[in-house]
Amino acid sequence: MAEPTRWAGYRGALIKQGRRLAVILLPLCLLLGHVLGGYQLSLISRLDALLYDTRLRLTLPGSLDERVVIVDIDEKSLAEVGHWPWGRDQLALLTQRLFDQYGISALGFDVLFSEADTSSGLHALQALVRHAGPDDPLLAQRVQQLAPQLNYDHRFAQVLQGRPVVLGYYFTSDREGRRKGVLPAPVLSSAGLPAEGLQVLDWDGYGASLAELAAAAPLAGFFNSVTDEDGMVRSLPLLAHFEGQYYESLALGLYRAAKGLPQVVPLLASAQAPPVLEALGLIGPGLQQRIPVDERGTTLIPFRGAGGPRGGSYRYLSAVDVLQGRVDAAALRGRIVLVGSTSPGLLDLRATPVGQTYPGVESHANVVSGLLDQRLAVRPDYALGYEVLMLIGVATLLALTLPRVGAVAALALGVATLLGVIGLNLALYQSADLVLPLASTLLLVLLVLAGHMSYGYLVESRAKRRLAGVFGTYVPPELVDQMLLAPERYSMRAASREMTVMFCDMRGFTRLSEGLSPEALQDLLNSLFSRLTLCIRRHQGTIDKYMGDCVMAFWGAPVVQADHAARAVAAALDMVAEVALFNQERQAQGLSQIAVGIGLNTGIMRVGDMGSDLRRSYTVIGDAVNLASRLEGLSKLYGVSIVASESTRAQAGTTALWQALDWVRVQGKEDAVAIFCPWPSSTQGLASSLTEDQAKAWDQFLLAYRVKDWAVCQQMLENLQNVECLVGLCQLFKQRLLAFSQHLPAADWDGVTVLDTK
Repeated sequence: MAEPTRWAGYRGALIKQGRRLAVILLPLCLLLGHVLGGYQLSLISRLDALLYDTRLRLTLPGSLDERVVIVDIDEKSLAEVGHWPWGRDQLALLTQRLFDQYGISALGFDVLFSEADTSSGLHALQALVRHAGPDDPLLAQRVQQLAPQLNYDHRFAQVLQGRPVVLGYYFTSDREGRRKGVLPAPVLSSAGLPAEGLQVLDWDGYGASLAELAAAAPLAGFFNSVTDEDGMVRSLPLLAHFEGQYYESLALGLYRAAKGLPQVVPLLASAQAPPVLEALGLIGPGLQQRIPVDERGTTLIPFRGAGGPRGGSYRYLSAVDVLQGRVDAAALRGRIVLVGSTSPGLLDLRATPVGQTYPGVESHANVVSGLLDQRLAVRPDYALGYEVLMLIGVATLLALTLPRVGAVAALALGVATLLGVIGLNLALYQSADLVLPLASTLLLVLLVLAGHMSYGYLVESRAKRRLAGVFGTYVPPELVDQMLLAPERYSMRAASREMTVMFCDMRGFTRLSEGLSPEALQDLLNSLFSRLTLCIRRHQGTIDKYMGDCVMAFWGAPVVQADHAARAVAAALDMVAEVALFNQERQAQGLSQIAVGIGLNTGIMRVGDMGSDLRRSYTVIGDAVNLASRLEGLSKLYGVSIVASESTRAQAGTTALWQALDWVRVQGKEDAVAIFCPWPSSTQGLASSLTEDQAKAWDQFLLAYRVKDWAVCQQMLENLQNVECLVGLCQLFKQRLLAFSQHLPAADWDGVTVLDTK
C-alpha cells in the first residue's frame, strides 16, 4: 500500500509542476511568436514606445546647449517683416549678418527654396517690358543693367557662395514620384558598396532648392523625420537612398559643415547578407567619429527638454531681431545656427515624446547636439537576440523559483524581477546609449505572476483550504503549512505505513472525578489536555482523539516523518515534565496530585479516514496500535510514567536514557515484547531521575532474573530499592521472587511475564 501511495504523490506532484510550467510556457510562446515575427501584437509595440518615452523623459538633460542657436521665424518676425515666404533679399541680409556681423560657424536652413522669388523687382520690370513690347531698345537695355540688383535669388546666391551653409530639402514617396529643384551631390555612392546596397529608407521623389541656389551652396541636407505608428516623431534619418545614391540629412550636413566636411563612410555589420548598416564613420583632419544608426540609417532624437523658446534647451532668437541687428553678438559668435519656424501657420510642429507641438527645427538641433557630444542612442541590430535571451532567461528563472515559494514570496520575486529587468535596461541606456526592447519581458513577468497567483488562488488554494479543513483539527499548524506546499500528496484515503502511536491516560481518574463537581472536572480535563496537546504539537504529532481521560496521538502521518519514534518519545518526556509542573501548581492550591501513564509503540499500522457514513475520523488502527494501548496500561504496574516497546526504543535511539523493564506477553499476542522506560538523557540538559549507572545496575538485575539466579537478584534488589524511581519496580520484583520461592517457575521458563489482563 505504501508504494502506490508514494507513486500517487509523485504523479500528483508532476501534474502540479506541469500546470505551473504551462503558466510560464504559454505566455513565453505567445511573446516569442511576436518577437520572432510570426505575428504582431500592437499592444507590445505601443507599450515599448510608451516605455521608451517614459525613460526618455526621466533622463532629459534639461540644460541649455550654448553651441547651437535657433533663429526663429516666429509670429513676431512675421508681423514685422511680412508673411512667409520672405523675399530672398531679406534672407540674403539675414545670412550676411549672421556670418559677417555675428560670426557664426555654420548655418542650416530648415526651410525650402524650391520656388523663384516672385517678390523681387526683376519680375515687375520684366512685366513692364512685356507690356511695352520688344521694340523698345532703351527699356530692354535698362532691364539688362538692373537685372543683377533686382534679382533677389541671385543676390541670395551670391551671399551663400563660399560660406558653410546647408540648405534644406525633402524626399517624398508617392505614386507620381514628383521631383523639383536640384539635389546636392550624394554623400555616398553605390559604387563603393556591396551589390545589394544598404537597407536604408528609400525614396522616389524630392523637393529641393533652385538650381542657382544649389550651385551657390552645394551642401544640402534633407529634413525628413520618421513618424511612428502612433503619430509620434522619435527619430530622424541621417542617410537616405535615392536612385542608387545616398544623401545626408540636414543635421548631419550641418555638423559636417561645422567640422570642415569630413568624409562619410558606411560601417557595416560583419558577416551579414544583405549588408546591414551599423554606423556612419566621419573621417577628416583631426576627426574620426563613429555615429551609431539602425539598419534604416535613422537615429533616435536625443531630446534635451520640452522644446520651443521656453523649453530651455536652446537659445531661440527672433529672426527679425537678427535682421535688424538687435541681438548681442556674443550670443551667436562661433555658434552653429539653424533657421526655422515655431509659427503654427508654417506647419513645422510635430508630436514628440516630449511635447505635442514640438518645433521640427529643434529636432535637428538635438541631433546636432548629439553629434557634438558623440552620444546618440540607437536600437542595435542585436536587439532581437537580446529580447529573445531576456524572455528565455526570465522564464527560466521564474520556472525554477516560483513553484518553490508561497504567494508573498512569489509577489516579492516578481517585483524584484521587474526591477532587475528595468534596472538592466536603464543601465544599458544610460551607460552605452543602447535602446533595447523592454515591454515583452515586463509583460512576461506580469503574465506569469498573474497566472501563478491565479492558479494558486483558484486551483491550489481550493485544495489547500480543503486540506486545512480536513486536517486542521488533528495536525499541528506547522505540519498543515508543510502539507499546503504539496496538497495533492495528502488525502484521507487509508494507507499502511510505519508510525509511532501514543496513548496517555490519567491514573485514578474515576476516584478523582467522584470528588469533583462537573464544572471542576471539566476545568481539570481542559487544563490538563490543553497542556498535553501543546506538548504533542510541539513535537509535530497528530492528535487522534480524546477519550474521556485519555488522549491518543500518532507520528508519521499525514506528513511522513523519518524520525517519528524520536518525536514521540520526546513528546512523552515533555508531557511527563508538564504534568510535574501542573502538579506543583495544584499543590500550591492545596489540590490533589495527578499521575499519567503513557504507552508508546512503533510499527506498521493503517491510517486514514475511518468510521461510518454518519461519523468518521482520521485515525490509526492495527495490532501495533493495540499494543501501545496495552503498554499504557502497564505503566501503573511497573511504577513508571512511560512504557515503550523495543521497536520504539530501537528507532528513537539516543533521544532518551533507556531503562529495560521486562519481557512481557500481553493478552492477544503470542510473541514476547521487551518493554522499556525512557528517561531524560544527560544530553538534553534536563534533570533525570535515573542515572546511567543505575540503569546499568538494573540491567544486571534483569539478566540475573532471567537466568534464575535468585540469590543475586535478592541482593541486587536490596541495593536498588533505595533508588527513588526504582522503588515501585523493586517491590514488584520482590513479590515475584517471593512467589518463585514458593512455586518455582517451569523448567522452560524464559523470563517472560505473561499478562492476562488488558
